[in-house]
Amino acid sequence: MIQAQNLTKHYGDKTAVSGATFTAQQGKVTGFLGPNGAGKSTTMRMAMGLDRPSEGSITINGKPLAEHKSPLREVGALLDARAAHPNRSAKAHLSAIAATHNIPKKRVDDVLELTGIAGVAHKPIKGYSLGMGQRLGIAVALLGDPETLIFDEPVNGLDPEGVKWVRQLCRALAAEGRTVFISSHLMSEMAQTADHLVVIGRGRIIADAPIEHLLNSTGENRVRVRTDAAESLVQALNGPGVTIVERDSSLLEVQGLTPRQIGQLALERQILLTELTPIAVTLEDAYLNLTHSEVEYHSGDGLSPLTQDQPETVHAMEGK
Repeated sequence: MIQAQNLTKHYGDKTAVSGATFTAQQGKVTGFLGPNGAGKSTTMRMAMGLDRPSEGSITINGKPLAEHKSPLREVGALLDARAAHPNRSAKAHLSAIAATHNIPKKRVDDVLELTGIAGVAHKPIKGYSLGMGQRLGIAVALLGDPETLIFDEPVNGLDPEGVKWVRQLCRALAAEGRTVFISSHLMSEMAQTADHLVVIGRGRIIADAPIEHLLNSTGENRVRVRTDAAESLVQALNGPGVTIVERDSSLLEVQGLTPRQIGQLALERQILLTELTPIAVTLEDAYLNLTHSEVEYHSGDGLSPLTQDQPETVHAMEGK
């Protein structure tokens, strides 16, 4: 278990983390999300004892990491996959770590096989691809067979098969009762991997909840509706609390009504619908809704005038 209590870190006049309080529980995958510069890596570094908190605390299984007799058996971390001598082989790198932490040699072979790099175990690390380096970093984290895992962007550089492998690994580790604390910018993967989410923005915790709760609390789901009588359907659907966006001349997105309600109103006015599709709120929607005011830099949509969509028409009757 990882517990942060009023965790704060100042670098001169800059506050990287401010009063963060959260728990990553045993037997669960806890996703750690936030924009670049939000304080994710700083928090993970403080958990690993690489940075000292200015205020507050962060503990691993009830103690700061430095107070554990065998830290590598308590927590394994992937914070920087490049933290290895480039001229060493993967086996030599892992063997050196195992020897200094009284870990059996057999465990080195075990993690090489588990992470899929046994075939290149004797090659210099400087020749590894980014994905192979990530796998080596994960091997280091698993070496002590720890109860707690901290992974900072573990799927960076991995191909789709590797991304799926990391997902399955995290789920399997949590199923064994371990604590898995993972950061990632891939919202689709986090949605399939995490049980619980901690969201940080500008150093402050802005959400700490089960993933289902965040999805359900983001807002109403939308419904995609296609019809050749869009104008008539808009008139039929407009009402208090209903928002309708016209995507084109025949496509609407409706918020505030269920598919059944839309279908019933269309039937009453004999309007033919050629599509009626619920659009569920995604983790990306929820994340962007939470962090839109927390990013350090805002960019435009990146579209030239020639590629921009045509303006949308919005019909809303909020509370009328």
